[in-house]
Amino acid sequence: MPSCPECENELDIEVDEVEEGDVVACEECGTEFEVVGVEPLELARLEEELEEDDDLYEEDEEEE
Repeated sequence: MPSCPECENELDIEVDEVEEGDVVACEECGTEFEVVGVEPLELARLEEELEEDDDLYEEDEEEE
């Protein structure tokens, strides 16, 4: 069973039942991850993607 990259708690997901683009959450710390790869399982933290988008938006505002 895969474990959470943040808190190392076991994630309650079936590796053979998830697809790329699915969102899974850790029951222990509440962090949400997007499945970006299935063989092997790769997870990307959703909050990081949002923060990167926010940074780009702020840079665009500063240029104006």
